[in-house]
This record gives sequence, structure tokens and C-alpha cells, in this order.
Amino acid sequence: MRTRRKRKRRVTAGFLSAALGVGFLGAALCGTGAMAQEKRPTAREVVAAIREHIGVPWMSKTVDTFKAGNPDTPVTGIAVTMMATLDVLQRAVANGQNLVITHEPTFFNHYDDKPEGMDENDAVWKEKRAFIEKHGLVIWRLHDHWHMRKPDGIQLGMVHALGWKKYQNPENQNLFTIPEMSLENLAADVAKKLDTPVMRVVGNPEMKVTKLALNPGFTGFAMPSEQAGMEECARWLKTFLKNVPIEFVPTKQPFWTPEQRIRH
Repeated sequence: MRTRRKRKRRVTAGFLSAALGVGFLGAALCGTGAMAQEKRPTAREVVAAIREHIGVPWMSKTVDTFKAGNPDTPVTGIAVTMMATLDVLQRAVANGQNLVITHEPTFFNHYDDKPEGMDENDAVWKEKRAFIEKHGLVIWRLHDHWHMRKPDGIQLGMVHALGWKKYQNPENQNLFTIPEMSLENLAADVAKKLDTPVMRVVGNPEMKVTKLALNPGFTGFAMPSEQAGMEECARWLKTFLKNVPIEFVPTKQPFWTPEQRIRH
């Protein structure tokens, strides 16, 4: 009898040990799964996903390249912006975002080249580079291929922001027929919708307007008129990048008017 009880206790202990072993294994697997879910993609992996979803052939010669930082950096958050100004970079850091996707150049010209003859210790350039390095930021540009999409990503965002989709010519995305209004009211409406305190208008304010042509972007100088197109980009990125926070960080309007200064 005693021998049988001992054997029973050993068998019970064996089952208990096995059950505990399975339990510990399950907990370990769950822990591994949680860790896998928390794993952040690198900046290089984010760009690879963008290239996969962009919907147009990727060009070998393009400005859509990394401009600063280590592409293999794990991404804590993505800041999508019109232009990676120092102010935008500072806000990105404050929000915990270390990958900045910008539409316009980060430094100087269209190709981000250092101007001929510029000293490496130029105060402005040096300060911006130092900030990027100090905070481990990665900057990547999305310009050429965002414009190449059908419809053009910038145009799509601007039309969305202005609320002009229902007025758009189906055969030419740059043309619109709107309800009649004065040029002055049209300018005020555009300024309000684009949240800009500065509008430059040429023409008679009382002129009645019904037909418009919209051409945002490069007209001799890079302006924030494409900004809503990068807000559209942030919305688009969220459709397939699910494991990293994405936020549109607007580039602030650098211009001001005397009237604004008086009001404030």
C-alpha cells in the first residue's frame, strides 16, 4: 500500500511538473509575442513599405533619399511635414518622433547640396546638423514619387483642404468651376481653409470668379502652398503603417503682417 501511495505521489508530481512546464512555456511564448508586437520598424523598413505602396515605379535618380541620420534606427514615431525646419524638428523631438518625412529640402537647394564655398562651420548649418545628431533624428524626403501618383498626392491634399473636390474638372484635376464669388471673398476663404495669415492677391477685389486653375507648389520659389498635400501623406501612411505612431507636423508660416503684430 505504502509503495503504491509513493508511486501515486510521484505520478501526480510528474503531472503537476508537466503542467507547470507547459504553463511556463505558454507564458514565455506570450512574452515573446508581446515583445514582437513592441518591436519598432527601422527607418529603412518604413521607407521600404512606402516604396511598396506608392503605386508608381521607383526612379533610380531621385531626391527621395535619406538626408540625415542612420536608416537602421528603430522608429519611435513619424513626423510628416512640408519642410524640416529647425522648429519642426524641435516639435518632432518633443513629441517623441525620430523619423521625419519631409517634402522639401532639409538644408539648402533641391538636392540638399552645400553651397559652393560655404564653410563647414557655418553657424546656421552647424546648429541644425548638431540638433539632428544630438537627438538621433533620421530625415527622409518624399517629393518626386508623391507628385508622380495619380492623382498627384500634393494636389489631392490641397483639394481636400480647400473642399473643392465637387468642383473639380474630371478631365483636368487642375481646373475647377465654383459658385460665383468675388475675388476678395475667394482669397479670404482660401486663407481661412489653409490657415494662413498671409495672402498675396493680384486683381480687382470685386471681380466675380467662377473658374479657377489650381497649381500648388513650385513657381520659382518653394512655398508652403503644398502643405495640405503632406497632411494627405500622413493620412495615407496610416493606412498601411500600423505599428508606429504617425503625425502631421505643419511647417509654420514664416511671414507676418503689421496688422497681425498690432492685434497681438
